[in-house]
Amino acid sequence: MMRRRMAAALGALVAAATLMVAVPGSAYAAEGVLIINGSEHEDPSGCYPVEWFPSSVTNHTDAIAEVHSGPGCGGPVEWLVHPGETYYTETAQSVFVL
Repeated sequence: MMRRRMAAALGALVAAATLMVAVPGSAYAAEGVLIINGSEHEDPSGCYPVEWFPSSVTNHTDAIAEVHSGPGCGGPVEWLVHPGETYYTETAQSVFVL
């Protein structure tokens, strides 16, 4: 009985360790620089405000930047800025990078 419990505990420990190694961390940030109206954000992650118009969003990261029509990355996605592209807008209020 004792051996069975130890084997089960060891199995659970091995399974947990395997998951820790196999699952990437949840703190992912894009690598590179996102430029919003000349302001650089290195290795961006999350939502960034667009503070004046007309605006430009230049994406020098390895991720897609979502340009939103509302503040706080709300509202519809106005445009997807792929790596290496620049988008010009007079209506966007925020940019989200995963």
